[in-house]
Amino acid sequence: MPNYTCRQDDNSVIDEQGYRPNVGIVLVNPQGKVFLGKRVYQDAWQLPQGGIQQHETPQQAVFRELKEEVGLNPADVRVLGRTSDWLRYELPAQFVRHHNEPVCIGQKQIWFLLGLVGPESHIRFDQDETPEFEDYRWVDWWVPVQEVVEFKRNVYQQALTELEPYLQQFWLK
Repeated sequence: MPNYTCRQDDNSVIDEQGYRPNVGIVLVNPQGKVFLGKRVYQDAWQLPQGGIQQHETPQQAVFRELKEEVGLNPADVRVLGRTSDWLRYELPAQFVRHHNEPVCIGQKQIWFLLGLVGPESHIRFDQDETPEFEDYRWVDWWVPVQEVVEFKRNVYQQALTELEPYLQQFWLK
């Protein structure tokens, strides 16, 4: 069974409501297809995402997560847009670690739309000690909503709806 608990380490932050601040990444190639990653050792697909560390801005976190999870540097992408506010999801009860303090009940995320401008060959999964992904594919815009674990679907729907208007910028600049 996939591990969907809030990963907590020395750099994690859990807010007063029990949400872990996080960034999500919608990476699109020049053909407008979305990067969808296959989680390591699992039959589960998702968009890149990761926690915001203490004293880190969402933009700093998105570039750190991009490097750790996908192997790309800031020069490999162009920021096309971001969600205007936090999008939240709650973990199903079986994934909440009630013995941890503070208790993390879910994640609040700022989502970024990034356009791939560097070569696809720069995508790598060996940039972190514990890789998140082992494979990827390019999919149509709305496919991630259907592919992700059910409790994240609403956030994916919200993020893709808000970011979709920024897609045209990828080809205009």
